[in-house]
Amino acid sequence: MAVIALKPYTPGRRGMVVRDYSEYSKEKPKKSLLVKQSNKSGRSSSSGRITVRHKGGRSKRHYRLVDFKRRMDNVPAKVIRFEYDPNRNASLALILYANGKYDYIIATKKMAINDEIISGLEAPIKEGNALPLANIPVGTMLCCIEMKPGKGAQLARAAGGYVQLMGKESGFALLSLRSGERRRVSLECRATIGVVGNDDHNLLKIGTAGRKRRMGIRPTVRGVAMNPVDHPHGGGEGRTSGGRPSCSPWAKPECRTRDKKKASNKYIVRSRHRANKRKK
Repeated sequence: MAVIALKPYTPGRRGMVVRDYSEYSKEKPKKSLLVKQSNKSGRSSSSGRITVRHKGGRSKRHYRLVDFKRRMDNVPAKVIRFEYDPNRNASLALILYANGKYDYIIATKKMAINDEIISGLEAPIKEGNALPLANIPVGTMLCCIEMKPGKGAQLARAAGGYVQLMGKESGFALLSLRSGERRRVSLECRATIGVVGNDDHNLLKIGTAGRKRRMGIRPTVRGVAMNPVDHPHGGGEGRTSGGRPSCSPWAKPECRTRDKKKASNKYIVRSRHRANKRKK
C-alpha cells in the first residue's frame, strides 16, 4: 500500500503523510459482515465514570467480521476487492468462496484481485493460503498465526507483520518474531503464507490535532507541567524532570512488565528483551 505526502498549503498539512486510498474499492462494505460498534469513550458501562483516560469523541464506525480461523477447508475462494478497515492498520480482502459465502481476511502484500486462495491440510504453498504449520516448509514467511489450534490467528496481524518458521521438533514449530522473540507453537496451529500488506503504515504522519481527536484520542498533559496538587511530578522551581520515578496522578508507580503468570510464557525460547541486549 502506497502513501502520499500532501502539499503544504496549510500549516497542518505540512509534513502530513496519508494512505493512498485509490487502491481500495469505492463500494460499500459487505453489510452481512458488519457489526454495530458502540462508542464507550473510555467509561465503564455500569457507573459511567472514566476508567481509561484520554479517550472519547471518536468518529462512528462499524466492526468488520474478519475470518481469522480460515476453517473453510478445500473450498477455493476468489479475491473480489480490497477494502479499508477503520479498526486496524492492515487492509482487508473480500473473498468469495465457491459455495457462495463471502468473508473478510487480512490482505497479504503480494495478494491481487482475482487471485484464487484456499485453506486446508493439503493447501499449496502459495500467497494467501492457510494451512497447518506441520505442512509448511522451514524458512517460509508467515502471518496470521494461531497460538492455540482452532482459536484463530493472534500473531502477525498488523500492517507489515510477518513471522519466519525456523524449525520443527517434538510437535512444536519454532517461530522467529520481528521483535527478536523466539517462541514455540503447536504444529497443529494454522498460518497464512505471506507478509501482511500495507507495510508503509509506519511512514504515516497524522499532521493535525483534529485527526487525532476523530480517532478517539484526547489530549495528554505531562505531569511535570502540572501543579503539585494535580500530579506527583508537578511543581518545583523552573523546569524539572519530576524528581522521582515515573508514576500515575494517583502516585502508583509505572509498571510495564509482562505478566509472569501468563500461560504462554513457557513457550518462549528467547525473549525479545534478551535479543535486544545482544544487538546493543
